[in-house]
Amino acid sequence: MKYFEELRSAMEYLAQNPRVVFLGQAVAVPGTAMTTTLAMVPDYRKIELPVAEEMQMGMSIGLALGGLVPVTFYPRWNFLLLAANQLVGHLDKISQMSQGGYNPKVIIRTSIGSQKPLHPQCQHVGDFTDAFRLMLTTVDVIRLDEPEDIMSAYQKALERTDGKSTILVEYGDYYAEK
Repeated sequence: MKYFEELRSAMEYLAQNPRVVFLGQAVAVPGTAMTTTLAMVPDYRKIELPVAEEMQMGMSIGLALGGLVPVTFYPRWNFLLLAANQLVGHLDKISQMSQGGYNPKVIIRTSIGSQKPLHPQCQHVGDFTDAFRLMLTTVDVIRLDEPEDIMSAYQKALERTDGKSTILVEYGDYYAEK
């Protein structure tokens, strides 16, 4: 399958688990290429949020502490930067701070912004994968380079039992190229 089709299949796979919820900007309404990967996910599983990235990550942590598995959407790395406080200072450290008492599982979708057919300028095409790998100690960061990487990465993120959260990094240009 192609990159986009694999992403759509992965979202359908996640939606089969009753504990999974999808949240972020443009998850329930059109707005980004990521939105289109949720076409087969029932609307009641989607939580549409305003532009409030740090709040979104805080909500994701809270949902995970409550027993759900949030799949939280940040359409570009540049937007996820705004949630770094919650991600680096809270989600990544909560297991250590609670001496293993809390191990919330959050699945974070982000992307290296597409540059074709229209380049959105430098504030939308950042790739901070390596920087976040250096900052995070308990959150895995996985780059989805090839279509065949996608399903297994999402399966691992959902089924893992090690108490870790996962950031899955897509390439916006690959939606149409691969």
